[in-house]
Amino acid sequence: MEDNRGIEPIGKEGRTLNGMDFFLLWAGAAVSLAEIWAGGLLVPLGFLSGLLVIIIGHSIGNTPLALGGIIGSNTGIPTMVAVRPSFGIRGSYFATVLNIIQLVGWTGVMLWIGGKAAQAVWPMPSLGFRGWVILAGLTTTLWALLGHRYWRWLHRIAITALIALCCVMSYVVIHQYGLVHLMKISPKDGLPFMAGLDLVIAMPISWLPLVCDYSRYGKGAGPTFWGTWIGYFIISSWMYALGLVAALATRSATPDSMVLQLMVGLGLALPAIIIVLFSTFTTTFLDIYSTAVSALNIWPNIGEKRGSLICGILGTALALMFPANAYEDFLLLIGAVFCPLFGVVLADYFFLQKQRYFESGVGGQKMYWYLNGFNPWAFIAWGIGFGLYHLLQKQTAWGSSIPSLLAAGVIYLILMALFGRSPGFRNEGNGGIE
Repeated sequence: MEDNRGIEPIGKEGRTLNGMDFFLLWAGAAVSLAEIWAGGLLVPLGFLSGLLVIIIGHSIGNTPLALGGIIGSNTGIPTMVAVRPSFGIRGSYFATVLNIIQLVGWTGVMLWIGGKAAQAVWPMPSLGFRGWVILAGLTTTLWALLGHRYWRWLHRIAITALIALCCVMSYVVIHQYGLVHLMKISPKDGLPFMAGLDLVIAMPISWLPLVCDYSRYGKGAGPTFWGTWIGYFIISSWMYALGLVAALATRSATPDSMVLQLMVGLGLALPAIIIVLFSTFTTTFLDIYSTAVSALNIWPNIGEKRGSLICGILGTALALMFPANAYEDFLLLIGAVFCPLFGVVLADYFFLQKQRYFESGVGGQKMYWYLNGFNPWAFIAWGIGFGLYHLLQKQTAWGSSIPSLLAAGVIYLILMALFGRSPGFRNEGNGGIE
């Protein structure tokens, strides 16, 4: 991932990552205190219903995530470039701006959680929480700047160690609280089953806008799909379940901190701080790097390294003032925006254009110019899906993530079949990647 590569497709010679690499990459994304925290939001469902929501939600949410990865592995292009054929070249800037906002937001969220947890486990003199945030921000930004050749080996070492430590953490939690006790805790009103499902689905969906930034380095669609799906499913479900268990047993609003404090109380402070720091690094560097790659879709001259540095600085600054009580709303907003958006993208790639993107190269693609660079039918479909997401959230208890994704995709296909191939619609102006 050299700095001068920009948004050009990765050639066959550069696609070197295999299924295990993607398993470790997405396992690293999932080993996250944010996911333990999110699992704690499912407490009103109780133990058994909460676990069911976790398994079903990840099964559903991981599928569009891994399908999105196929676009990158087949074409060699990053995600925001993959939005161009459906929304138009200039229309993709809309998705790009939204993605940059969510990625800088996620960087701030992850650094805030990591800083709070590190300070609780191993207090830093003088600077305290802010010192940990700055340290984590600097290290994670450096990790993002290193490039995929170094990530491959860093992940093999870091994720193997993290999985081993998470086994220790899981044993400590289950041994302390006991499964029998947890199953006896009665569910409480306040969170419908399908609303809980949305909270789980939102997590893998939040990675969909950047999955191609990494899958474009994959050797093939099959290894990329299954490495992504299995790696994220296993580890993210595990982290959610840990958060659910800790929150049920302690009634704490911060189950991630409770788990770590339990480890510290048993003399496991060093493993606890390693989990905090390495989980922050392996998750947050994805946000930082993909912010830079996304920005190249609009500002190709900014460069990957410069963009990563800017995101690292902005995310670190945000973490120093992040309002923790906005986290649940942040998750749901991500779902509302990106579920219908990628319903359109996936429908376009797999059904309308039948996996034929940029067959003649990425330059001078007039067919993606539409009307002055915008495809209005994609925006209409997205807008209906976005509105449907919020309507379903307010009016029913049947969930909104997948219905909005499917509705946007179907509406897009209908609109394109009826109006999208009218004379002059695709070939107005001078399209292409500039």
